[in-house]
Amino acid sequence: MGRSVRTSFVILDAQSVKNTATPQNKGYDGGKKISGIKRHLAVDINGLPFAIHITTANVSERDGAIALLALNEEQFDLVQRVMADGGYTGDNFAQSVHAIIGADVIIAKQSDLKNGQVTPQRWVVERSFSWLTNWRRLWFNCERKLNTSKVMVAMAFIGILLARQ
Repeated sequence: MGRSVRTSFVILDAQSVKNTATPQNKGYDGGKKISGIKRHLAVDINGLPFAIHITTANVSERDGAIALLALNEEQFDLVQRVMADGGYTGDNFAQSVHAIIGADVIIAKQSDLKNGQVTPQRWVVERSFSWLTNWRRLWFNCERKLNTSKVMVAMAFIGILLARQ
């Protein structure tokens, strides 16, 4: 169809997850009142992960997204646009994204929903987070280390892909 196999559009979001008693690394997300970790995802238009980054919950969404992009910079070489929700607003974030991967930032604001304008691409990342809730081990963070949590999220997405075959 003349399109590239690699995507030029990604959607960013983060999800705070409660911890069980075992983790070594945890933080407190004051906005959501959750003590635990934060899963940062960059997904393509199909909801499949482009990059995954796990931090403690006290890391802001913007800082976690910048770290996700910086750690996976080579994967984002063809990305031209990044969509995120209102938690990522600000010129500093847009300038950081442009400096790291050279992409423009599109913010899907909550006010657009109130005016009846739905951005369908925005819901793709939310659907990806809901797919993770089908994996009982991911309802809470049961892992002691952040890297193990990242591997568990990756394994869940591998299971989702295998189930589609």
